[in-house]
Amino acid sequence: MDEQRQVATVEEPSYGIGAVARRLGVPAPTLRTWNLRYGVGPSRRSPGGHRRYDARDLWRLEEMNRLIRSGVPASDAAREVLKIETVPPPPAEREAGRPAREKIPSLPAARPPSVPTVAMLTRAAMTLDSGTVQEWIGAALARHGVRWTWECLALPVFETICRRQLENGASIEIEHLFSDRLLAALIALTERPARPAGDRPVLLACAENDLHSLPLYALAAALTTDHRVETRVLGARTPYPALADAMRRLRPSVVFVWSQQLETGDPAPLASLPTLRPSSLIVAGGPGWWDSLPASVPRVTSFQDALTRVTTAALA
Repeated sequence: MDEQRQVATVEEPSYGIGAVARRLGVPAPTLRTWNLRYGVGPSRRSPGGHRRYDARDLWRLEEMNRLIRSGVPASDAAREVLKIETVPPPPAEREAGRPAREKIPSLPAARPPSVPTVAMLTRAAMTLDSGTVQEWIGAALARHGVRWTWECLALPVFETICRRQLENGASIEIEHLFSDRLLAALIALTERPARPAGDRPVLLACAENDLHSLPLYALAAALTTDHRVETRVLGARTPYPALADAMRRLRPSVVFVWSQQLETGDPAPLASLPTLRPSSLIVAGGPGWWDSLPASVPRVTSFQDALTRVTTAALA
């Protein structure tokens, strides 16, 4: 690659990885994987030495994303898009009779989207194949959405991994790798909607000392993608005073608090959370909560129940 393509110039715009990720709807870690594994990445550098994507790079990534979503394996999609040397002219230019700068190579016929079975995804996790785990989670989210991916794929994989840990002493890194790739995919779906439905965000947090934040991100991703509800996720081990401060600052429509285990399910601190005007509905989710929840705090026991309860309150 010559120096002219290496350094960005003012005549030709270039883009950072964050802007490209937002434009394509592809997480930045996935773009880095495509670059490292297949060589589909930024081809220029800014005067400060940062890697930048130009118009040709964007076109390649758009085509690669389209092919993968239609079921073409990532390696095959990359092989095809790397043949693209010149971005095609805009449609108006072609309609005016101007010759195209270069013919874009034909792309392989689309196949049905490739969504793994629980066994396939478990095997990929067991072999620590993070790239395949990431691609398959993305394919499932794209084809079936958050709820299906969470209930029909992610949770069964977790159950299988945990069972095999008990049976053969499989190491904890398998669970950690799968959790990390799933978390990255879900976080990418929780960005603020362009036109949020409802006037106030939903605040989600784990009970104090609870580490299980994945259910929060799954719920936040479903709220965002399916209902355009704005969310804020505070994550694991949120101290109740910190949660109270966040409530006062954000004035959320709903506060969703997750407890996975009995050790974190004491409901007494929920009664001490601030009373706001307008009011915030506090919802308790997870199997850890004790039976003595305040009467004003509903408890949800399923993903759909949580989604329905929170959405109804957020859009009221």
